[in-house]
Amino acid sequence: MADLYPPQADDYPTTERSRVRREHHRGSHARADVYAVLDAAPLCHVGYVINGAPYVTPTLHWREGDHVYWHGSAASRFLRAAEDMHVCLTCSILDGYVLARSAFNHSVNYRSAMVFGTARLLEDAEEKAEALRRFVENLFPGRWDSLRPMTGQEVKATSVLRMEIEEATAKVRNGPPGDADEAHFPVWAGVLPVRSHLVSAEPAPGLPDGIELPEPLAALIQSGRIR
Repeated sequence: MADLYPPQADDYPTTERSRVRREHHRGSHARADVYAVLDAAPLCHVGYVINGAPYVTPTLHWREGDHVYWHGSAASRFLRAAEDMHVCLTCSILDGYVLARSAFNHSVNYRSAMVFGTARLLEDAEEKAEALRRFVENLFPGRWDSLRPMTGQEVKATSVLRMEIEEATAKVRNGPPGDADEAHFPVWAGVLPVRSHLVSAEPAPGLPDGIELPEPLAALIQSGRIR
């Protein structure tokens, strides 16, 4: 089967590490396709090798141009060890269960991205604080200026890592079961869609009377987006 995503000038390089080996017609090295998954996924997993052992940690991330950022505690041994380390960062979104006429042909609709690069710690306190501001604003536009200002100790206690994307692959499945030739078999087949969305806000205990949910957050809930 021909690739659905023929190579383009703006693609990431296809390497032995990043090439899609199975169902290659679902894969893409195009920056726009990789960015779309990174920007839609609320969570990523970062893989490291530390002292010869593999570790994978979940965290929130954000993308700026061709760089991905993530953060965590400055006391984290993973983040301390990750400086100048080659890492693999992945995102995945489940869009539906695909039910076929046979167990073998069951599948899922999904969007995923796998990106590779070298992790760099942001050392400058101002640069780190600015990156965290952009992180919050990316998720909740307009919220940063309403918050209690971040203290120097809080900035010091937080690590921010940045990785330029050197190689990347996106892979997507979206469609019905691929067993139309078995449509005669008398069993229900189709897709059970899966959707992630925000629901009604739950005020924090002790919230003073008169503090209403800000309009931008109400609008975000109404939008159906999770980021």
